[in-house]
Amino acid sequence: MKLYTKLLKSELSLISKISDVCPLDKSRIAMDKMGRALMFRHRKCVSSSNIKAEFNAKYITPVSLSRDALILYLHGGGYVLGGMEYAEGFGTLIAAETGIAVCCLEYRLAPEHRFPAALDDAFDTYRFLIRNGFSSDKIVLCGESAGGGLIYALSLKLKSEGCPLPRGIIALSPWSDLTLSGSSYEFNRHNDPSMSERRLRFYSESYAKRPQAPYVSPLFGDLTGLPPSLILAGGHEIMLSDSTSLHEKLLACGCRSELDIAPEMWHVYLMYNIVEAKDGFKKINSFIKELFNE
Repeated sequence: MKLYTKLLKSELSLISKISDVCPLDKSRIAMDKMGRALMFRHRKCVSSSNIKAEFNAKYITPVSLSRDALILYLHGGGYVLGGMEYAEGFGTLIAAETGIAVCCLEYRLAPEHRFPAALDDAFDTYRFLIRNGFSSDKIVLCGESAGGGLIYALSLKLKSEGCPLPRGIIALSPWSDLTLSGSSYEFNRHNDPSMSERRLRFYSESYAKRPQAPYVSPLFGDLTGLPPSLILAGGHEIMLSDSTSLHEKLLACGCRSELDIAPEMWHVYLMYNIVEAKDGFKKINSFIKELFNE
């Protein structure tokens, strides 16, 4: 691990301890500031436009558009954090790194809007895209953390409703088990500098009464028939089991799934300007090329 990455990891550890006791309103402000920083870093690489609909979403279009496709991005934040500024920030990063247009959604947050509000918003957005001319075989779902679990919950709902499924799924440190039953919550308890079990339990309790329900924790759903997946996770993240167990479940259900674990990395390490994140986006771009048979 390079010196800069080690220093960043130490800084994240301090921030994480503060986040565990920080009031919700202040945490939301901090999350949006992170989004603005991501937007600033890649501001010259993209343009954005509002989507006129009943939900709040934006299109992020790369200046150098490389493919006739669309990424529907669902942000993280434990279902309780993440406004449009954060969604647009990470959406901007994804658009800049992949050269593909991104639709980023500001779904409703808990505890004000508990399950199934976020899932309903994601479902409505996907159907909106289909109605407005985007073919399902040109849509790729992408999400990080809670958004990484939400894209699988959305896929389960699409399958249940008989809707056309997307071309593929890219999950970045997905939170697929809101019961927090994975073994990594113990063996990585002191390794992940960016996330804690205490915070995740608060998020889970704020979002849903039945965390074991498949539309809440897709790890417990029937994943048969879902499109190809790429799952990226950090080897030191407390939620590592959510990624490894999800990958194993997808394979057991007959789905194609690739799992990439970056050694010593933390939760959603791809949002940081480090070498390991660049390597992660190289894997994402390779996966996208394979999806489109190039």
